[in-house]
Amino acid sequence: MESNEKKIDVTELWKQYKINKSVALRNKLAEMYLPLVKIVCGRLAVSLPPHLDRDDLLSSGFFGLLDAIDRFDINRNVKFETYAGVRIRGSMLDYLRSKDWIPVTMRQKIRRYEQTVYRLESELGRSATDKEVAEALGITLDELQTLVSQCNAATVIPLEEYIKADSPESIDANPSDTAEFLELKDTLSRAIDRLPEKERIVVSLYYYEELTLKEISLILKLSEARISQLHTKAIFRMRGYLARAKENMEM
Repeated sequence: MESNEKKIDVTELWKQYKINKSVALRNKLAEMYLPLVKIVCGRLAVSLPPHLDRDDLLSSGFFGLLDAIDRFDINRNVKFETYAGVRIRGSMLDYLRSKDWIPVTMRQKIRRYEQTVYRLESELGRSATDKEVAEALGITLDELQTLVSQCNAATVIPLEEYIKADSPESIDANPSDTAEFLELKDTLSRAIDRLPEKERIVVSLYYYEELTLKEISLILKLSEARISQLHTKAIFRMRGYLARAKENMEM
């Protein structure tokens, strides 16, 4: 009974805010949904280097929350949490892009790794093994594992741009965008299906079940560092597959 009363209060609060747009009401709504900002921040921060200020990331997410409150249409059949999650994440990603935290030398290594995986898997028509990637790069398997670990932070933004588990209705998409969204979703599904088993499980659990890397490590009985590596490799494989799919569509 208490939860129903709370639900009615929230609905009434939204109605009042949409009528008069008062700062006081907006702040009440923001306070109510503030935990959502912390959740999104926590998921993004997993792959970020420690020198990046988490408080700044939270601040940028809070502005995304305020933007979501201003733009949200209570008459649409969409949960606010779903809609706001997209806006909050987008605001945080904009902040990360502005910081450009990855050194130039690291970007060069990442680019070489990505191009090598892309070329190998285009030639092989399947996922390349660690040994094949290491040989193509002219490095040892241990050096490859170190490189993959260093590439982890670089997957944050491309990952969030490609993986869209949300429906088109959860963002400000025009009806004409729906077909493109569905095509992208189908391409992503095929990209995930092509991943090696462990990488496929990690991606599914992380993005669709929304488990943390630590929770996934307990399920798969692997270290969190190993799960992070599997996640990174999966994203670079998917980026390569998506790039090839895009080339084929443009031909």
